[in-house]
Amino acid sequence: MNSRARLFSFEYYLCFAGFLEDVKIVINSLKISVFTCADEIMQQEIRPLVAVDIIEQLHRQFAILSGGRGKDGAPIITFPEFAGFSEIPDEDFLNVVTYLTSIPSLEAASIGFIIIIDRRRDKWSAVKASLTRIAGAFPGNLQLVFVLRPSRFIQRAIADIGIKLYRDDFKMKVPIIMLNSVSDLHGYIDKCQLTRELGGTLEYGHSQWIHHRTAIENFAMTVKTTAQMLQTFGTDLAETELPNDVQCTEELLSAHTDHHSKLKDELKLAVKQGATLLTCIREPVTRSANSKLSPDELENVATVERLLAQLDETEKAFDQFWTKHHLKLEQCLQLRHFEHDFREVKLTLDNLMEAQAGFSDVGDSVTRVEHLLREQKQLEEKGQEPLEKAQTLALHGEQLIQNNHYAVDSIRPKCVELRRICDDFTNETKKKYDILGKSLELHKQLDKVSDQWCEAGIYLLASQAVDKCQSQEGAETALVEIEKFLATAKEHQLSNPKDTHNHLLFAFSFPKLEDVQEMFDKRQVSLKKLAAKQTRPVQPVAPHPESSPKRASPKTTRPAGVGGPLISAFRYSIQYYSTPYFFSFSHIINELIETERVYVEELQSIIEGYASEMDNPSLLHLIPSMLQNKKDILFGNLPEIYEFHNRIFLKELENCIENPELLARCFLKRKEDLQIYEKYCQNKPRSEALWRQCGDSIFFQECQRKLDHKLSLDAYLLKPVQRITKYQLLLKEMLKCSKNSEGTAELEEALATVLDIIKSVNDSMHQIAITGYEGDVSELGKLLMQGSFNVWTDHKKGHNKVKDLARFKPMQRHLFLYTKMLLFCKKREENTDGHEKTASYSFKNSLKMSTVGITENVKGDNKKFEIWYNGREEVYIIQASSVELKNTWISEIRKVLTGQLEACRGKTRCDPMMLPSSCRSV
Repeated sequence: MNSRARLFSFEYYLCFAGFLEDVKIVINSLKISVFTCADEIMQQEIRPLVAVDIIEQLHRQFAILSGGRGKDGAPIITFPEFAGFSEIPDEDFLNVVTYLTSIPSLEAASIGFIIIIDRRRDKWSAVKASLTRIAGAFPGNLQLVFVLRPSRFIQRAIADIGIKLYRDDFKMKVPIIMLNSVSDLHGYIDKCQLTRELGGTLEYGHSQWIHHRTAIENFAMTVKTTAQMLQTFGTDLAETELPNDVQCTEELLSAHTDHHSKLKDELKLAVKQGATLLTCIREPVTRSANSKLSPDELENVATVERLLAQLDETEKAFDQFWTKHHLKLEQCLQLRHFEHDFREVKLTLDNLMEAQAGFSDVGDSVTRVEHLLREQKQLEEKGQEPLEKAQTLALHGEQLIQNNHYAVDSIRPKCVELRRICDDFTNETKKKYDILGKSLELHKQLDKVSDQWCEAGIYLLASQAVDKCQSQEGAETALVEIEKFLATAKEHQLSNPKDTHNHLLFAFSFPKLEDVQEMFDKRQVSLKKLAAKQTRPVQPVAPHPESSPKRASPKTTRPAGVGGPLISAFRYSIQYYSTPYFFSFSHIINELIETERVYVEELQSIIEGYASEMDNPSLLHLIPSMLQNKKDILFGNLPEIYEFHNRIFLKELENCIENPELLARCFLKRKEDLQIYEKYCQNKPRSEALWRQCGDSIFFQECQRKLDHKLSLDAYLLKPVQRITKYQLLLKEMLKCSKNSEGTAELEEALATVLDIIKSVNDSMHQIAITGYEGDVSELGKLLMQGSFNVWTDHKKGHNKVKDLARFKPMQRHLFLYTKMLLFCKKREENTDGHEKTASYSFKNSLKMSTVGITENVKGDNKKFEIWYNGREEVYIIQASSVELKNTWISEIRKVLTGQLEACRGKTRCDPMMLPSSCRSV
């Protein structure tokens, strides 16, 4: 049950409905007003008479129900001598008689009533009047009528004559028996069923009888009222919802507890009232062991006992319900406290993790590393209390689950989240200490060796005589000495090459070492000039990787021979812009904005007309089974692309109408956002495969008809790929129009940004086609380059073997350069159902970038370079398709190796020529 679920169980509602039905039966025997629960609990029935309504008439005692019974159990109603009987209003007489006949049980009343009319001290006229009134107004079934005739002689004679003459006038269908004395009456009715006034032994007190009747009826009303209060309480609970905060839950729990206490008090009062009444009714028996209760009194006892039993059952049901209800409220309060504490602890832990993430520096000196260690220690101490709170809260949550809390699905994920964050913080702290500890050890070793190396270097430079270096031979000798000395930098590498980038860290990390290095650089430049003046001709030197452009041209960055959506988009764009048309700068901007608007509208139509319709219940029967639940595969992240262009990019481009100089900044600002196209293109092969399976379905035809599209959906799904290529073509045209003007640099950078995105998209398209690699490609870092090459391999030491192998047929390999790994794959092309060939790349080998070195030039072919591993135990000769492509790859590899060095040193001043062998070009 969720947190907004109803509290009240309708099983409890039905329990009380059954109880009220039982109460109705009991109270009906008393002819008291009740509420029926057949259709609605509060629907009132017709209200019969109760004692309190005719209390004055009952006290006049002109008719009594003494409790006596005939031999067959018939109830006896006695009309004692009453002087003013004839003066009793008809309404009063009818109310009293009706009430008295309603008291006996239905079983007793069905036998018929016995009427005893005592007129021994009265006249015949009184007898006649009594019989006439009873015959005309008695509401019950009659069995016998006994008349104690007047005792005076004359009136008795008149009565004998009158009964014979007027018997038919009374219209009674039962016998009327005239009795001369109570002795005659005893012949018909046992004396124990007659009161003392009639010569019997039955104890009867009219005032006490009235008191008992009113008390029983009041108790029945109390039972009914109590049941209705319980019903109202249950109904209120049925409409109550669990609050969502601590304060409201506490208030609700307090209010319900108070209400429950009041109802319990009402129940106790009702039980006490019933017990007291039962004691009063049984008092004669209690007082005297010889006394017996009359049948009517026994029925009263049974009625009260039944009502008390109903109260007891109701109280038990109410207590059982309250126990469950109270537990639910307490669990709700526990949940709200848990959620409140979770939010506070989670916020604290998030801040702690954010602070920890800020500790990314590894230090550039012993002092700095020690300071970072102290800061890390302070952060760890600061996090102890929140971590303990989180662990305690998670333990509390698990205890709630073990105690069968109703909100297990809400509590368990929060416990898992708390423990995950605690583990992440602990693991990250341990990792930080490990990295800083290694950094501290490195810097201590570097401090130790730097002074010795610097002193030796300064001594070497000072020992080289200037006059000896003026000749070519002297200059070359000095250069050799310097190169040999610089080669001793290997001695300053760390002893454990398995540490993170340890093989890239060496002594040139400190200012003093940099000064010495600068001295060596200047001396080398001078010596090279002296040596060059004596040498003719100058031999060509391979271009230095750092002299290459920062970004390769489209010709070099675009992979050759690759199919897929980007190539299709290039073909489309080239055809579009091959028509002779003169573009001015403003025309191009207008073209860009207008086509952007059309592009956004097309994306919107695809999403609303196709993607949204896949969720339309009325069209579900048209969707093929193979397309069910595959909307994300067919459309990819198209909704994300639409939202970006509609809400952000289009508006920013429109702002450039008045300020054209801002156009380039739009692309530079949104460089990261435009990476969403990479995800779209990666999904495109899956989308196209799914389209080939179900593109001819009636569903797509119906959607195309509604949109009035001339082309099918697959043509529109190519729009995002076409759009990203159109950006680069428009930016190229803008550069032509604004050549050598202000803003050209920004336009060039914007074009380079778009080209980088296209390159990244193309690279990712190749990456997803890699097969057979057992690891996770996403863990290899960013994909920097990819392309096909001729490759020769040598797994033995020495250059002679490499030269021998160079004459054999090379292997065709597709290389993927990541920041952490270089993958060698074999390219395979397959036809798919008559469509364009699809390329895949079978994984063959890999080299960790932290363990390789490169040789820029291989003798005999300026398009070749070497990648070697583990001191040239494994050598890979790579042949590019052009010198330009080779230089681009060498530049990227050198950047990776230098970046690894900088990540460990925290500095960027090291000259590439002074890298260790694993990173240095030979």
